[in-house]
Amino acid sequence: MFGKRKQPFGGNDGPLKLVEPAPHTTAQTVAMASSNAPERTGPEDDDYYALKAQVMSAVLETIDIVKLSDMDAVQAREEIQALISDIAAAQKLKIPLAAQEDLYRDICNDMLGYGPLEPLLARDDISDIMVNGARRVFIEVDGKVQQTSVRFKDNSQLLNICQRIVSQVGRRVDESSPICDARLMDGSRVNVIAPPLAIDGPSLTIRKFKREKLTLDKLVSFGSITFEGAEVLKIIGRVRCNVIISGGTGSGKTTLLNTLTRFIDHEERIVTCEDSAELQLQQPHVVRLETRPPNLEGQGEITMYNLVRNCLRMRPERIIVGEVRGPEVFDLLQAMNTGHDGSMGTIHSNSPRDCLKRMESMIAMSGYNLPATTVREMIAGAVDVIIQAARMRDGSRKITHITEVTGMEGDVITTQDLFVYDIEGEDASGKVIGRHKSTGIGRPNFYDRARYYGEERRLMQALEAAHAGPAGFGKLG
Repeated sequence: MFGKRKQPFGGNDGPLKLVEPAPHTTAQTVAMASSNAPERTGPEDDDYYALKAQVMSAVLETIDIVKLSDMDAVQAREEIQALISDIAAAQKLKIPLAAQEDLYRDICNDMLGYGPLEPLLARDDISDIMVNGARRVFIEVDGKVQQTSVRFKDNSQLLNICQRIVSQVGRRVDESSPICDARLMDGSRVNVIAPPLAIDGPSLTIRKFKREKLTLDKLVSFGSITFEGAEVLKIIGRVRCNVIISGGTGSGKTTLLNTLTRFIDHEERIVTCEDSAELQLQQPHVVRLETRPPNLEGQGEITMYNLVRNCLRMRPERIIVGEVRGPEVFDLLQAMNTGHDGSMGTIHSNSPRDCLKRMESMIAMSGYNLPATTVREMIAGAVDVIIQAARMRDGSRKITHITEVTGMEGDVITTQDLFVYDIEGEDASGKVIGRHKSTGIGRPNFYDRARYYGEERRLMQALEAAHAGPAGFGKLG
């Protein structure tokens, strides 16, 4: 471990990555990154950071980077801790007992991972991490936002960590390119906006992916949908209905899309198109495509429109678009209308009817000079089901509508709801009270498709049990 430093680093509090950051992948390293560290918010901050900078500088001068890069995360942390102890003894540093564990953990996190963010990334109960400059870090737990005691030394350290995150997926963030969408290695969504656009320092937002993958059965246990509703969703995914998942920000659209893809046959060829690769499909025949931002000269940008148009030439059986937000909606609808049954995508909107209007407006804004009736006919012919997700006032997430697109009446797209979530009010603690209910549709529009796949009996059982209410629960299986 000891020897002359082999290559330069960017700074004491923001060294370059030495090994793949994975401190939250084992129980031992999670314990090292424990979030129980005491909060430092007073004048002692300056003394602690000065001590940390001194020790970090000595570590960088003596560490053997080549050997360190060959170690796994656990072994590398052990070696760095041993080296810090040797340096403290050799330089006769007076490290307060209460600060020793903090110092070991922070230096290891800075060198091997994402610095002060590591304790938050190690917690599986956190769904969002929001960093508003070096001194304000917020998290969302169980749908509620709360401020944490996590701090960065300064905005330079925060920006260095942001650059480290985005560089892992071939992207950059700096003054010339201050906005960046990226992802962590586990697929967690990352957005960075840096100065001069962010006035009070870099802003970093991470939408975390849970290590334990959600399934429709777990969504049932959370109360997001009923057992019968989940059965209908499984059948929709299985029988190759064209699905649009609609919802507001943070409503769980991507999570729901992930759960639906589990019911795709393993023999099907799937092509996914995303701004940041978040989907985690389990099928063996999957091609994952990701957009690319422009380079320093403003050249080489690959947009979602480019990906969707190209994937039509890749012989896909299903096309899955992570988020539809522009001209790619036209090509996705064309694909749905030309033999790529079972394609899926997500759209930001507040209701199934708003979802249809948004698709229509996106086509209009993309420059396609088509009559409104023609556009609506294209949408009605392409989309089979709209699944609406929503984030309730109490932070819970619900599937509020399972809606079929049934066709056209005149120049209006017609729909029918199979399931809806009826909000009845709130209890004393502010928790939303409501229930999922079937609308009593006897035979959905995709019944013939279900019959082709041999799922018509299960479909009708689910709808009948749902319409019967609590007395009909448990009839399936």
